[in-house]
Amino acid sequence: MAETMQVSAQRAWTHLKKYQPLIHELVSRDLKVKYRRSFLGYIWSILNPLLMMLLQSIIFSYMFRNDIPNFPLYLICGNTLFTFFNETTSMGLTSVIQNAPLIKKVYIPKFIFPISQAVSRFVTMLFSFGAVLLVMIFTRATFYWSWLPLVLLFFFSCGLGLLLSALAVYFRDMMHLYSILTMGWMYATPLFYPITALPETLQKLMKLNPLYHYINLFRNLMMYGNIPGPNTWIACIFCAVASMAIGLLVFRKLQKNFILYI
Repeated sequence: MAETMQVSAQRAWTHLKKYQPLIHELVSRDLKVKYRRSFLGYIWSILNPLLMMLLQSIIFSYMFRNDIPNFPLYLICGNTLFTFFNETTSMGLTSVIQNAPLIKKVYIPKFIFPISQAVSRFVTMLFSFGAVLLVMIFTRATFYWSWLPLVLLFFFSCGLGLLLSALAVYFRDMMHLYSILTMGWMYATPLFYPITALPETLQKLMKLNPLYHYINLFRNLMMYGNIPGPNTWIACIFCAVASMAIGLLVFRKLQKNFILYI
């Protein structure tokens, strides 16, 4: 098993280096299409999280304002990371199917498509941090920064995107069911409420949610300059590695018959 995982990782890395210009082109295309014919263009990457934060702050601030210091920053940090995860996995899910015409014409390593979606959404998320910075300035929060939670979340989301893209080729109903799953996942993640608002039993269940650990890690580093305990780091690293390993293995196994179903 370990040897198979190592071979899959080595092949993936070789293809990534070889097809790096293609990934760059796919990412560039996705970003252009996303904001095509938009008057504000990339400014929406900042406006969207700001407007969402303002709306949710109005709705939820009275419920949790005494429990969460700097609620707007708490909210926009969680929303930004969850939006990246949601878009990466949702777009990754359909990436192979949508590129079927290209796959049928020329040989391209098929895992390039979900990975390019992850890279594209990561770039969009970086634009969105302009909104986070504005909220920090407006609320006079102390500025801290760390890339590591974002990198770990990238690998976790990318691995899940690989898994979903492979399964969606065979089970098209996943494209409809996944939006319902992510809605439930959003409410099961403390984006706009503190984990302490839950009963103790639910708090223990919450810690089985990988997104809780990624968002908690980022908030601790970004908002408070605190370094969480080893359990949080272990959970984040383990989920990222396991997600990529499982995603690559399943994708490699199922991709042989993609051409018969797309």
